Amino acid sequence: MGNLFLFLLLGAVFYYIFKSYGRYTAEYSQETFKNFSVSYESLKNSDLGLFVALVAKVAKADGHVDALEAQLVGIMFDDISKVFPEPAKTKDILKQIFNEEKDRRDNTEQIAHALAEALRRNKAQQEQFMGFLIQLAFADGEVTQSEEEVLATIAEAFAFDPQKYHAIFDQFEAMMKNVRPQATLDDAYKILGVSKNDDMSTIKKAYRKLVRQYHPDIIKSQGKSEEYIKEATAKTQEINQAYEMIKKARG
Repeated sequence: MGNLFLFLLLGAVFYYIFKSYGRYTAEYSQETFKNFSVSYESLKNSDLGLFVALVAKVAKADGHVDALEAQLVGIMFDDISKVFPEPAKTKDILKQIFNEEKDRRDNTEQIAHALAEALRRNKAQQEQFMGFLIQLAFADGEVTQSEEEVLATIAEAFAFDPQKYHAIFDQFEAMMKNVRPQATLDDAYKILGVSKNDDMSTIKKAYRKLVRQYHPDIIKSQGKSEEYIKEATAKTQEINQAYEMIKKARG
């Protein structure tokens, strides 16, 4: 559901996810879904519902959904919902699917197989989805063993090219190593554009705004250079590190 996923994580859309997107943009739009009957069953069994279920499993694979993951998944729900006739209802159902699936480990392979079958004629779109899931796993800066295991299960069900998988994974890993933590708390406040006298509510709003600002959606990312996308990825990690530093300092 390419154009349904106008979310993408980390405030940054990675080159591998978007390099082949252009040919699909006309296929997915509000016009495409104007007659879609929005219900729990219809969404859960669609490409979108299956993918959201896998997103939930990767997000919770390390035992918790951290602040940045939560923000980015929220953006995902907002952007996906906009293409359906009943956005509010769609968003509620997506949240329900996410919450139901995030704590289940017994059906990951089954859901991945179902999505692979739905996309069997569209390997490029499988690559988009796999790239997104890898990017999500890196949202907190590193990938745990449990996250790697979930990703490996999904990749195997997709029959995903191992070379492509490792190329995407290695690119993200290299990028994360180049994102340096903020040296001081003053730096963190500057990154978020807030004052040390601001309350956490104000700081959280600034953080959310910046995450969305540096999260170019799929449409906006078309035609952007690989370097631009890498810079956006690094900037989002910088924003997240600054926010986490301030939260820790304030207890």
